[in-house]
Amino acid sequence: MPERSPQTADLGVLTGLRSGKRSYYPAYVRSAERLERTVEALDGISRALVRTAEGPRALVEAVVRTAAEHLQARWLLLAVADGALRAARPRFLLYADDLLIDDESRVPAEVREHLALLRSHPWEAGTPDRGRDWVRAPMTLDDEPVGGIAAAPGPGVEVADTDLAILRVLANQAAVALHHTFLFHAATTLRGRAEELSEAAERQARDLAARSAELAETQARLLEALQRQALDDERRRIARELHDSVSQYVLSAGMTVEVCRAELAALGGPAADIAERLAGAKDLNRQAVERLRAAIYALQHTSQEPAGPLPVMLERLSTVHLTTDLDVRVQVTGSPVPLPPEADQSILRLAGEALFNSATHGKAGRALVRLRYLPEAVVLTVSDDGCGDPAQLRRALRLSRATDLGGRHRGLANMVTRAEEFGGRLSIRRSGMGGVLLRVGIPLPVKHCSGGRR
Repeated sequence: MPERSPQTADLGVLTGLRSGKRSYYPAYVRSAERLERTVEALDGISRALVRTAEGPRALVEAVVRTAAEHLQARWLLLAVADGALRAARPRFLLYADDLLIDDESRVPAEVREHLALLRSHPWEAGTPDRGRDWVRAPMTLDDEPVGGIAAAPGPGVEVADTDLAILRVLANQAAVALHHTFLFHAATTLRGRAEELSEAAERQARDLAARSAELAETQARLLEALQRQALDDERRRIARELHDSVSQYVLSAGMTVEVCRAELAALGGPAADIAERLAGAKDLNRQAVERLRAAIYALQHTSQEPAGPLPVMLERLSTVHLTTDLDVRVQVTGSPVPLPPEADQSILRLAGEALFNSATHGKAGRALVRLRYLPEAVVLTVSDDGCGDPAQLRRALRLSRATDLGGRHRGLANMVTRAEEFGGRLSIRRSGMGGVLLRVGIPLPVKHCSGGRR
């Protein structure tokens, strides 16, 4: 027999040919067929690998189908051992009659023995067992058996070592995929958790918006309460002024008239006629006292009217002085801007003090309140047609701020202080109506100056 060349030896190693020339061609054909099936299996493995992104089950199904096609198997089983890869799903997969089965109740009896062995003794799947109508291959991970593949090759299919190697490659690829099952489920769980957190964040955002709306409503109610309190404080101040000064003057005048009437009546003659006329003055004085008491009572009771913006409050404030027959008109120009509650209260009280002075001291019959919203300031002016002297009021104001005048003209000093609390300035001059014009300008934005009285 001629000596074999190295090339012939290499070909024999690659193709598995061991026979002489007479059997060379048939063996070559069988080797070529096996090589073709091997290439097809490798192609199936590559196609299985790229399905990893679809989740572990898709890859396991691809592995089972590829292995079954390679062996032209009547059935093929892939199973995970008990206690291994606890997160793996499915735990087994059977290919039979072109179907994939993961329901143990549908597993044929001839396959149950293999399923039990792969589950309980996976290391035995790697033990060669020739001459049977089935084959088994182990499934390992980190060199530890974690399951295996069992199959019944199709008729006429001769299983070689290369076929078993392909089964092991497929089984191990399935093991890796199943090992990462928990990562797939973790990602799914994390995605679901993220959606839950997103929904929870949206709910919290809605709750926060609702709470913000409630807070805004509460702040609005608080502002209304502060405005109402400012109006009530002004009414009570006017009531105290009427009670402590004006009503006392009227009572004193009434007593003086009564004394004079009595003395004149005692003289008789023409004096008695004068005394009779003074009786009418006494009645008028009594009516004035009653009217004062009624006005004081009304002013001392808290207003039940709802508060509102500063222009609205000025309109309501103007009605307080109707008992003195003072005709008050209110004009608002510019676009109203919201001011701090303290500023609203101070402006309201400044207007009230000015109107009271016009009615009580200036003997005015008409008064005009103007509120102007300018880009850089809020300006309040109160003018009347009374008999007040601006120059005299300015002198009295300077004296009241420099010395103690026993409480006289303290109203003007308080008005200056209120304006200065917010960086404003008060000025007094002659009104176009003939009386006094009081002007207060407060710069915008309003800032409460430290050291001012609250």
